[in-house]
Amino acid sequence: MARMGLQVLEPALEPELESGLRTGLGSGQKAGQKPGQERKAAGAPATLNLCFGSIRRAATVAALVVAATFATGGLGSAQARSTPSDDVPANIGTIAVGQLPTEAVNTLGLIATGGPYPFEKDGAVFGNFERALPYHRRGYYHEYTVPTPRARNRGARRIVCGGPLRQTDDCYYSDDHYASFKRIVE
Repeated sequence: MARMGLQVLEPALEPELESGLRTGLGSGQKAGQKPGQERKAAGAPATLNLCFGSIRRAATVAALVVAATFATGGLGSAQARSTPSDDVPANIGTIAVGQLPTEAVNTLGLIATGGPYPFEKDGAVFGNFERALPYHRRGYYHEYTVPTPRARNRGARRIVCGGPLRQTDDCYYSDDHYASFKRIVE
């Protein structure tokens, strides 16, 4: 069906060019002429027509591919989410509370009691822009700093918890500033 569309949209080639394409002759070269004896005056416009015709055909094919991609729902056949838990990223592992660094266990305790937190940004909304965590509406996740010994700034370690504040049953640990996460399990 797409081939039919291309034939309809394809511009007609000049008869000389069309026969030259079939016989392997260059543009503007007639049968019986040697290569290099092409017609000078009429050869250049014919070559340009052939070139621009090819560009038009390539653009038409590209447009049809884009149209077909949108018509079929995209490159990866997107599906509607039925629930937020359907969109769980595959690269999230788990880590037990006992395997966490001491500072992370202390941060979990601060989260459960509601603070006070040592850093001003603790408790701020985590946007999950990279979609590294399961999908939830904005405002569901909050981030907390896990202090790094001997660091002069907040360091790279974080805990991100979902749900109401002071709830620690949907928390994730990152030791590489959100590049990867592990779900904290009891």
